[in-house]
Amino acid sequence: MGFMQFEPPIGERRHTVRPIVAFYSIIGFWIFYVVIVTARGAVVDLPAQAEMAQRRMVVTAAGIGLTWLLYLLMRVFDRQALWIRITTAFVMAMPCAIAVAAINYYVFNIYDPQSLFSEADKAYNHEEMSVVKEVAELAISRFFFFCAWAALYLAISYAGEVRYAERRAAQYARAAQQAELRSLRYQVNPHFLFNTLNSLSSLVMKDRREDAEAMIMNLSTFYRTSLSGDPLDDVTLEEEVRLQRLYLDIETVRFPRRLKTRITIPDELLNVCVPGLILQPLVENAIKYGVSRASTPVTISISARSERGLLILTVADDGPKVADAGDNDGGSGIGLANVRDRLAARFGSEGRIEWVAPKEGGFVVRLNMPQVYRAA
Repeated sequence: MGFMQFEPPIGERRHTVRPIVAFYSIIGFWIFYVVIVTARGAVVDLPAQAEMAQRRMVVTAAGIGLTWLLYLLMRVFDRQALWIRITTAFVMAMPCAIAVAAINYYVFNIYDPQSLFSEADKAYNHEEMSVVKEVAELAISRFFFFCAWAALYLAISYAGEVRYAERRAAQYARAAQQAELRSLRYQVNPHFLFNTLNSLSSLVMKDRREDAEAMIMNLSTFYRTSLSGDPLDDVTLEEEVRLQRLYLDIETVRFPRRLKTRITIPDELLNVCVPGLILQPLVENAIKYGVSRASTPVTISISARSERGLLILTVADDGPKVADAGDNDGGSGIGLANVRDRLAARFGSEGRIEWVAPKEGGFVVRLNMPQVYRAA
């Protein structure tokens, strides 16, 4: 039996955004920057477009490096509260913006300006705008650029945490469902064993040794078969019916003249999967309230049919009239309640149980569940 693997809690994970995702987002942002600035230069017909494009690539390369540095700094705070991460992102974007603005100013205004500007342009720029003022203006625009990327990073990070939390919730829900299924399944075996041991005790007290030995052998075969699989695993309808035949063979030793059985399962439904021992409490109830209380032969019928994609299983007996159909569990808390809860845990709203006590006598239980086949 395999073990379910759980991911570490959110606070124990290293980072929520993989480096490759961050890298592609950075490249995408700066490509967008290059396209926009180049388009603007073409629209206003700036001089020396080829030379400016080369220098723009230098600024872009520097911007990519600074944005990657921002990513490395931000992911250090991945485990912190969201407001701390937002504040950190905005604070760290400031020096990155100033740095790329300074590089931009150097590349376009200090390094070989003759290639880009005429003497009149250089004189005009020098008069109208100081170095600090121009770098500050560039830094403000680049600050919003870095903030936009940081916001994208935080959005991707938060979306990853949401998906992770959803996966964790789904894992816990499955674990709870499996625990419930195990608990309900384990209720069946002790209940059945208790009833069988009572029957065996009765045979011993009546000195019916051969019958007692046959019951012990059938009981051994029944438990060896029923306990060999995982309680969470489904079994084929053929296997489930085989187990019920073993149980009915055990009870036939007790009631050789009163117990009759009729099993009607179409061949095409034998491979449909059902929860293991799902019929056991129903057959036990038929024995307890139908056969054991009757003075004449009682027939227990097990049948199956397909209807609109659903498997319909029916367990019925024609024994004495049942006073209260809803109390056909004998007060044990197993019986119908166990089957109902197991169907609900396994199939949700698609798994249902219905029962009726006909006026003429007997009891009929009908199970509805999806037709599930074992994977090849």
